[in-house]
Amino acid sequence: MTSDKHILVALVNDRPGVLNRVASMLRRRGFNIDSIAVGHTEKEGISRMTIVVGGDASTIEQARKQLDKVIDVIKLYDITDESVVDRELALIKVKATPATRSEIIQIVDIFRANIVDVAADSLIVEVTGDEDKLSSLLKLLSAFGIKEIARTGRLAMTRGTPPA
Repeated sequence: MTSDKHILVALVNDRPGVLNRVASMLRRRGFNIDSIAVGHTEKEGISRMTIVVGGDASTIEQARKQLDKVIDVIKLYDITDESVVDRELALIKVKATPATRSEIIQIVDIFRANIVDVAADSLIVEVTGDEDKLSSLLKLLSAFGIKEIARTGRLAMTRGTPPA
């Protein structure tokens, strides 16, 4: 990854307040969080945070050192330079009239997205993919009028054997 965005994965104790402590620590130190996604893991009581942070190598190293000090952080990985699979999920509510509905459906099909709700004046589209795919779909759908967007932020996992 050549950009200044780094992917950090933190395995943390699944307790109330852990997300707040991690986000507050990064905020207090002026780190720019692009996205943060949290969910349960295959191990009881352990959650996985995928944090996308902006900054140069020395800034990210400082963020890592600070995150290592958070009591509930069990393990921290920087997977920026690893071979990863990364995805984002978005729900997009787009304006739809009887005249535009079929064109929107064709665009959604091209992006291998799904229509998950149909209303008289809108459709909700569910799309999963990398940031570029989501941005491209959003750009095309914006011509019809975007009513609402909900995005998860990036989830990432290393290919093959997990980092040690």
